[in-house]
Amino acid sequence: MSINKLSSVTILHNALVVTMDPLRRVFRDGAVAFEKDSIKAIGHSKEILLQFSSHSPNIIDLNRQFILPGFVNTHVHTSQQLGRGIADDVDLMTWLHKRIWPYESNMTEEDSYISTLLCGIELIHSGVTCFAEAGGQHVSGMARAVEELGIRACLAESIMDSGEGLPTSWSNRTTGECIQSQKNLHKKHHHMAEGRIRIWFGIRQIMNATDHLLMETCNAAKELNTGIHMHVAEIAYENQVVKDTRSVEHGTVRYLQKIGFLQKNVLAAHTVWVDDNEIALLSQAEVKVSHCPAAAMRMLGFAPVKEMLDVGICVSLGTDGAPSNNRMSIVDEMYLASLINKGREVFKKGTTNPTTLPAETVLTMATINGARTVLWDNEIGSLEIGKKADMIIVDPLSWTMMPIADWISSLVYCMRTENIVSVICNGRWIMRDRKILTVDEEKVILMAKDASAELLRRADIQLPQRMNVL
Repeated sequence: MSINKLSSVTILHNALVVTMDPLRRVFRDGAVAFEKDSIKAIGHSKEILLQFSSHSPNIIDLNRQFILPGFVNTHVHTSQQLGRGIADDVDLMTWLHKRIWPYESNMTEEDSYISTLLCGIELIHSGVTCFAEAGGQHVSGMARAVEELGIRACLAESIMDSGEGLPTSWSNRTTGECIQSQKNLHKKHHHMAEGRIRIWFGIRQIMNATDHLLMETCNAAKELNTGIHMHVAEIAYENQVVKDTRSVEHGTVRYLQKIGFLQKNVLAAHTVWVDDNEIALLSQAEVKVSHCPAAAMRMLGFAPVKEMLDVGICVSLGTDGAPSNNRMSIVDEMYLASLINKGREVFKKGTTNPTTLPAETVLTMATINGARTVLWDNEIGSLEIGKKADMIIVDPLSWTMMPIADWISSLVYCMRTENIVSVICNGRWIMRDRKILTVDEEKVILMAKDASAELLRRADIQLPQRMNVL
């Protein structure tokens, strides 16, 4: 499972280079030169080849394929990958209390390691070079997998210190134990794997957090200069619970603002059930939002993404976990994000608005906005000199994308996961010609099959039989 290192200067040329830099430059006959983990030059092929002609560079002709920044998935539960398919077509409380809680509470660190490997394989195939973990129980297992996979991650423990229906092993933790556990993880894993791993603080949701936990988390994250990942205003019921239990007139966002929790290092996942005033509060606090279109349509509702973008909120894209979505493809999420938010305009105004979330906005959400969301935009999210060499190569020469009339719209509306042929992270090839180089895919799949069956048995999760299985 070693990572194949590149030596000297490598030049990828004769490519369609989409930089996503501040000027949104796109080079028709473009090239990117990188050395070790950093981008050294970007421009037209002829100029870049001439610039490095004396360096004996490793020159790779991409034959008019696309080069893009690596995608950033800002909300994914990697530990839930072994639970793909265990919670389809059930109501939210059944999903949570009868499937997810038993599943997660019975996981071992080895399960989490295998689950993260399997999830990481799917992420890489869809062009993801960095992800934000939404929270699991065994961060050390996740970190081990991320180090082997060769991608970047902001990892967080799923933290709860209150709430109904929690497994006994979780409900017995004190607030102090929750905070100390995360501090220990930060000390152990932060900046490991050549700096590709960062440890964040996690809060599952406000219904499972005391005010003490919220504020201690806020203080600890500030002390360690890291982020906080939290599910925020997922469902209408959540807002009602906040009103009832916190004795306030409004829901989650207003309450978090009232106690001083909303800060620019907060990643709010989903954020579906918010009004215009709450959107304004999120904008003022510079909170980042992860929009997960497929998961939202499955059980949450229409997130007001256009309204958030209109007031300057940094909105990015996430897949959520396998029991919420089944597909860990950020490529699919780009396509869904545009269509769902166009369709939402019909429900709001009774008329269509095809200009809502155009292709360039969606591509921004998957790249530089994703990097901003995970507080890493000084190094990733766009192709710029001095930034990390995190890139993906897209082969458009297939029935899925041909013919191409508009490059950007084709990348968002036509591209499939299969069109992504190679992935470079931190200057290293982690997938080349659709083959992942860092882990043995077949071995991981077999490991996951066995681990999942044993985990479901241990958790006593019984799935109903569909149709007439003979």
